[in-house]
Amino acid sequence: MRAHFVAQPAAMPNPAPLAPPRVAVIGGGPAGLMAAEVLAAGSAQVEVFDAMPSLGRKFLLAGVGGMNITHAEAKPAFVARYANRAAEIGRLLEDFDADALRAWIHALGIDTFVGSSGRVFPTDMKAAPLLRAWLRRLREAGVMLHTRARWLGWDESGALRIATVDGERLLKTDATVLALGGGSWARLGSDGAWVPLLEQCGVPVAPLQPSNCGFEVAGWSAFLRDKFAGAPVKPVAIAVDGQAPRQGEFVITASGVEGSLVYALSAAIRERINQEGRAVIHLDLLPNRTREQLATALRKPRGTRSMARHLAGLGIDGVRAALLRELTDAATFQDMDRLAVAIKALPLTLVRARPLDEAISSAGGVPFEALDANLMLQSLPGVFCAGEMLDWEAPTGGYLLTACFASGRAAGLGVLHWLEERR
Repeated sequence: MRAHFVAQPAAMPNPAPLAPPRVAVIGGGPAGLMAAEVLAAGSAQVEVFDAMPSLGRKFLLAGVGGMNITHAEAKPAFVARYANRAAEIGRLLEDFDADALRAWIHALGIDTFVGSSGRVFPTDMKAAPLLRAWLRRLREAGVMLHTRARWLGWDESGALRIATVDGERLLKTDATVLALGGGSWARLGSDGAWVPLLEQCGVPVAPLQPSNCGFEVAGWSAFLRDKFAGAPVKPVAIAVDGQAPRQGEFVITASGVEGSLVYALSAAIRERINQEGRAVIHLDLLPNRTREQLATALRKPRGTRSMARHLAGLGIDGVRAALLRELTDAATFQDMDRLAVAIKALPLTLVRARPLDEAISSAGGVPFEALDANLMLQSLPGVFCAGEMLDWEAPTGGYLLTACFASGRAAGLGVLHWLEERR
């Protein structure tokens, strides 16, 4: 009997596995490194390029006086610190807020604590151990880190142009994250050189301006400049544009004023100067006394004491007394009610911000309106932006770093989402 055989269908070859997407991250600060970590966790092949000889240079400098990584403030107040970009930054913080950032730091083996002001610091107050642990984790995840590698834009085919010590390199990628920083501290890599590269591609960029910066006066007297430059004024309160005074401290400089209280108000001061060519702020030299209390104390007979001794007894001496003499006229010292008003609302005219390269951070950059919900440039598909190069600003106190981390994470997730949609 002849055997009957049933033909079997030929075995189908197994489809070749898809190659991991190739993603370049331009910029090795907190935003860029966070994007790289997210991308590596999503199985992307990631390369980070930074123009500086080492990564995270501005991050390390920020930690020299104590690494203020974030703030323990309640979330609504925290988000409000981002002022006119609170809605956009608030969305980024929904997935990665201050608590999430602290947990992420703890996972690196770095403990944190909350200071008396609500600011959050690593226990050792240093940035370097955190950065070392982070870079080690990135390398273990397969992220390739390149230094002395400056991005020069794109060539005609869309390849990234990277200038290295060995010459220019062309790199084809599936997506790119730009995290190039703002325009302050050029020597640390945040030089704003990326602005014309994007503008040539039709990307709108709001002009970079100093933020968290000092300001200049028209000119101090030689006496005040020579004797009190570098002197702190504290406690003191400053009011801008008729808003409620804010208390803190600032420092007299040879050309004007700087310090934490001035930095906190720098956006409002800068915008007033932009609009009117100058900004008049009002100093409350004795914020713990009311005007009525001062006027009553000033009217008391001073006997043989000089006016200087009389004012010193109220706390107006040293740099406070010098400011009061500098910014009022002789007639004011003859009228105790007028003098009380001057002490509580001493007008100081500021004429310009200090140069951008001296600022702690910068305002301006790529507007959120030019990006989609994944932080991808609408005019350049596959190119995402994160960090300080976006058009937002915030005061010091951990708010700047928190938003940089959060935006880097969002950009990394945005890349993975966009790549998945294209598969």
